[in-house]
Amino acid sequence: MNTVDPITATYVHDDADWTITVSGLGKELTDRAPGIIAARDRADQLVEKVAPEHGGRTVVHLLNGSALDFTAAYIEARLTTSGAQSGAAQASGTPSARKAATASTDAASTNSEATADSADAETAATSEQKEPAVATAATGS
Repeated sequence: MNTVDPITATYVHDDADWTITVSGLGKELTDRAPGIIAARDRADQLVEKVAPEHGGRTVVHLLNGSALDFTAAYIEARLTTSGAQSGAAQASGTPSARKAATASTDAASTNSEATADSADAETAATSEQKEPAVATAATGS
């Protein structure tokens, strides 16, 4: 029976940077990175040093002792950087940063809906203008 030695990557938000500690197989390496996305990339590099010959290894990423907290903060940062660049939301996994990112996403969504509604109204107005002309032409014949 194979036993799997766990490898963990622990993230700590430290001012503008993140401190990453990767531990497993009796080793522990620590480094820093700006932003959680860079920290996640750096964690992969540290895992390679901790377990270079262990292909297909599983790494548990933790923020505040929680894999869910890390995943939420990381995904939020990825979505934020792919949409509008927001350093505050990327650099922080705090609930207030999540609210700010959500508000920003909601505002962008509202703008998209307003633009779509405006386009629908414009199309409807154009159709209404054409319909009376067609009706006049039909009755005028």
